[in-house]
Amino acid sequence: MGKTYERIDGRLRTFIEAQPLFFTATAPLSSDGTVNLSPKGITGSFAVLDELTVAYLDFAGSNAETIAHLRENGRITLMWCAFQGPPNIVRVHGRGEPVFRDDPRFGELLKHFPAVDHSPHGLRAIIVVTAELVRDTCGYAVPFMSYDEDRDLHAKRFAREDGASLNTYFTKKEHIATSLDGLPGLPLPLPPTTV
Repeated sequence: MGKTYERIDGRLRTFIEAQPLFFTATAPLSSDGTVNLSPKGITGSFAVLDELTVAYLDFAGSNAETIAHLRENGRITLMWCAFQGPPNIVRVHGRGEPVFRDDPRFGELLKHFPAVDHSPHGLRAIIVVTAELVRDTCGYAVPFMSYDEDRDLHAKRFAREDGASLNTYFTKKEHIATSLDGLPGLPLPLPPTTV
């Protein structure tokens, strides 16, 4: 039922790029640490960079668990489900890295996301994932659900922030600079965006 792929291309790439929602899963090295699972959306905020590399925009939110786990150990799994059309689940298991706004690669990576205006979302980093294992499975038990449109609440909430107020917001939130398990999270203060 499941199949392993050597690369992200063809039908597999088309499927991944067409999904309006995906999930990320990370965990700390500690056996009693908190496993994190997050949904990701916002049209245009995900990109396939090449046959083994994908990336997504990491926007302002209530915590920074994924960033903390990636900084500690790099392990990440991304998952897409077909909620419409033929059943399918695709997972990319690999190594991820948060590329922060002061990284020399940031501006070049940002060019891979021309379809999304990142400015109202409080862009914190770009998460780059190198695939080590790419698999699909049947998805027979995944229900049919319809995608209507992106919510506009995230952009409305964070469009009110400038660089200084966004840093204040992040500093006041409990699990942004430090994860639930006390790992280093988002480095603060955020450097200004130069792009």
